[in-house]
Amino acid sequence: MSIIRIEKLQYAYQTGKPVLKGITTELDAGKMYAILGPSGCGKTTLLSLLGGLDSPTDGKIFFMEQDIEQSGLLNHRKENVSFIFQSYNLIDYLTPAENVALTSSLPALPVLEKLGLTKEESKRNVLKLSGGQQQRVAIARALASEAPVILADEPTGNLDEDTAAEIVEILKQSAHQMNKCVVVVTHSNELAKQADVVLKLRKGSIQRFERPQGSAPVPSDS
Repeated sequence: MSIIRIEKLQYAYQTGKPVLKGITTELDAGKMYAILGPSGCGKTTLLSLLGGLDSPTDGKIFFMEQDIEQSGLLNHRKENVSFIFQSYNLIDYLTPAENVALTSSLPALPVLEKLGLTKEESKRNVLKLSGGQQQRVAIARALASEAPVILADEPTGNLDEDTAAEIVEILKQSAHQMNKCVVVVTHSNELAKQADVVLKLRKGSIQRFERPQGSAPVPSDS
């Protein structure tokens, strides 16, 4: 059974311009999804809808077969999803360890160290860290959460190539070893090649490409 089901999802801006035109698809636990598409096609909008940060113009999103609007968007954001924002969204007067502690009762340091921060760096104010380090803290915060779904908006956009590859590997492990549903908005074809499923948005519609084990993504028959 899918963990998230999207049914005839539509979204239009206040100007009336349609962005998403009746999207239907399913997302499973244990898989990493990459959302691709040109700028302005609705990638971040779709991610916001999946996370309960906005409501669709029409259509429904189900989490474990429960309509997230009916069960409550606040509850959905609190219990079901964790976010990795492109702008970090860290609490700027806290340390990395304190930021991670906001999302999890587990010790923060092991997660931060796994993402390359030292014990000393984990105790600094986040504003004293580089942009790449702040991005790692944002990712650590999501990984430490017990929420079964991780939603990431360009999580490797501010990182160097080697670090980006490490982060992608950690996101894959979160899906394949921790059985999370990981959904990543990206412009990177290299990241998309690592995904189990690619969701390509174009002109308000969606194309789904599955990746059989050991091969590149290919068009799905669904």
